[in-house]
Amino acid sequence: MLYQPLSPVGANLLAKPLLRPTLHKPIRREACGPAPIVLAEALDDEVNLALWQRQLPAHIADFGALLLSLNEPLAESLSLEFDTEDAEPNLRGLASGFSDLQGYDGFIADVAWLVSAFACLLGAKRVGLRLRVLDKAMCPRFHVDHVPVRLITTYAGAGSQWLREGAMDRRQLGQAEAEPKDAALIQQMASGEVALFKGEKWLGNEGFGLIHRSPQPTPGERRLILTLDWLG
Repeated sequence: MLYQPLSPVGANLLAKPLLRPTLHKPIRREACGPAPIVLAEALDDEVNLALWQRQLPAHIADFGALLLSLNEPLAESLSLEFDTEDAEPNLRGLASGFSDLQGYDGFIADVAWLVSAFACLLGAKRVGLRLRVLDKAMCPRFHVDHVPVRLITTYAGAGSQWLREGAMDRRQLGQAEAEPKDAALIQQMASGEVALFKGEKWLGNEGFGLIHRSPQPTPGERRLILTLDWLG
C-alpha cells in the first residue's frame, strides 16, 4: 500500500505589536481530512488534534478482524532508532505470532509507513511503538497525555474518543461526574483512522493537551490498537 510522503509544513504566525497588554484565550482546534497530509497540520500551534479520516484497505482490515477472532493476547513494545531521515524502521518480529495469517505482510507494511511518516514529520530520532489487543478501557476517564504528541490508530474494534475544546472543564479531568453526558459532545475515531494527539509537553501547548479516553467495550468486544510516541 502506497501513500504520498508527508512534508513537514508549519505555519508561521505573525503578531502585531500592541499598545497595551491584552489578555486573550488561545484558540485550539482540530484538523481533519481524507488525505495523510492533514497530519502535518499538527505542527500548527493552534491545532491539538490532526485526524486522517482514512478507510483501511480491505486486506488490512480483514487481518485485524481475523487476529481478534483468535482471542489471543498481544502486547508488544519497540523502541525504534532513526540515524537518517530516510531510515526504514526495523519491525522484524513485530506480532510474529500472527505472521501466518493472511494479510500480515500488508499490515506490517502499513505500520512501517506510519512509523516512517511520524518520524519524518517530527524529525524524530527515536520512536516508541506499542501494539496491543485490549478487551477493556485502558484509560476510561477523559484525560490528557503528558507527552509532546502521540499517534494513535485502531486497526480493529472501536476507536478512541475525544472532546473538542470547551466541551469539558479541564480542572475536573478524571472526575466521572464532570464528564459530558450529552453523547453529541463526545467525538469518536473510526476504525482505521489515524490521529496525532498533542499532549501537555508539546512546546506552547501546556494546558491544552487534547482531552480523550478509551472507549468502553461491550462484553466480548476487543480492539487492536497501535500507538507511537516521540521519544527524542
